Amino acid sequence: MAEISLRRARTIIRETLKKGRDMGLKPLSVVVLDAGGHVKAFEREDAAAPGRFAIAHGKAYGAVMLGMAGKAQMARAEQQAYFMAAVNGAYGGQVIPVPGGILIRDKKGNVMGAVGVTGDTSDNDAEAGLAGIAETGLEGEA
Repeated sequence: MAEISLRRARTIIRETLKKGRDMGLKPLSVVVLDAGGHVKAFEREDAAAPGRFAIAHGKAYGAVMLGMAGKAQMARAEQQAYFMAAVNGAYGGQVIPVPGGILIRDKKGNVMGAVGVTGDTSDNDAEAGLAGIAETGLEGEA
């Protein structure tokens, strides 16, 4: 299993927050999870709501545990609400199936983890997170 380093996790966060500022987004919170769904790093910008960790984590957790990025999860939830409700139950209510949950893949396509971004619109969250991942030379799947 490919492993994401702490250095890369911190770079993803730093560059995601930078992209958010460049885009004029509301204060963001960003979490990076490893391929097992464990927190590698997290930051919450000043003035971001304190409950944002749970949202960022839920976006990333769903992505890594299902192997499905946030946009695909949202589409699945719209098409098969009962399935996604059951999945969320199986994962203790930790899955938030919306954009902003981004898979991190190496150049061979192996999942290395996921990023969860929250604070602005879900689509803007995803755009900022993809930019952060790109700065590490890895591939993001939103």
